[in-house]
Amino acid sequence: MPSTTPTIVRAAAALLPGRPAGELAGPVEIEVRDGRIVDVRSGSDPGDGTVAAPGFVDLQVNGVDDVDVAIADGADWDRVDGLLAATGVTAWLPTLVTQRLERYGPALERIATASARGGPRPTVLGAHLEGPFLGQHTGAHDPRRVLPIDLDWLAELPEVVALVTIGAEQHDAVAATEALAARGTVVSIGHSGATSARADEVFDAGATMVTHLFNAMGPLHQREPGVAGAALADDRVVAGLIADLVHVHPALLRTAFRTKGADRIALVTDAVAWRAGHLAAADVTLVDGAPRLADGTIAGSALAMDVAVRNVVGAAGVPLADALTAASTTPADVLGDRSRGRIEVGARADLVVLDRADLALRRTIVAGEVAWEG
Repeated sequence: MPSTTPTIVRAAAALLPGRPAGELAGPVEIEVRDGRIVDVRSGSDPGDGTVAAPGFVDLQVNGVDDVDVAIADGADWDRVDGLLAATGVTAWLPTLVTQRLERYGPALERIATASARGGPRPTVLGAHLEGPFLGQHTGAHDPRRVLPIDLDWLAELPEVVALVTIGAEQHDAVAATEALAARGTVVSIGHSGATSARADEVFDAGATMVTHLFNAMGPLHQREPGVAGAALADDRVVAGLIADLVHVHPALLRTAFRTKGADRIALVTDAVAWRAGHLAAADVTLVDGAPRLADGTIAGSALAMDVAVRNVVGAAGVPLADALTAASTTPADVLGDRSRGRIEVGARADLVVLDRADLALRRTIVAGEVAWEG
């Protein structure tokens, strides 16, 4: 149980709500009691060059290091907890890629069990189904397992499912989106070659996100902007973005932030169990900074969220405040979770403390308790 003794987190700067875009506040003192933030006030500069931010929220994690979340069980989850906390992640969505329909049920049961655990560990906020109802750009997903949308199957999904990626070109994409949105499930367009007009229809039906902007979707063409163009132009839509500097060129990372703003960009890792050498039934090998299939197709990433923050700041020139927002506040808002992703009174005391000079992670705090310290 969280301690009832108040804890003070001090930092030279912090990401606070209400600040001008791209700016940090500080110095600050954040008072924590019973796992919640009870006061945020100006403080004296601790002189340690630290930055405090909300804990990172990752909406797309297929695996970490050598643990595949599709088959994780027992102690595997404890290992993932430690690995994620060491990268600043305090909440996340285990993500299941395309596979046989009958395999989703047991995997979702294991995720539901993992989400019910207590303790100072990154919180499992639900599952992300990245498939099997994708569009034509299957990427590393097995095209033999990509299926037409089954509305009855979707209607029977357990409550643990928080986010579903679908191809907008699918015949029943609008109906599926309306049904999922009505039950409170986030819908994201991904792995799709749909036209911008079709993407707009699915956004109008309630889709609020695109899965890994620019990747596994049609090109941004001047006469047919496709899903990417539709997402960039629609203020309702949050764009997931993989900032490993392999999936997306730094110039496009910068363009996405400038076009959408940090409140409509959610940094994701799309991490896989690259060290285990597999993604679902496919073999993967780390080549040139990313896991790949034998034919060279990129199959997720080996990215960590703290590295993603450093990459968009260092390589893409994004202001630190915007990078931190995209790693914490925006993904929490995608899920409608106002208790996370912000440093304000009443919010969960999920925090990260970084070194301002090199953005190295110093400490990860979950519900007021230190989950990792370097």
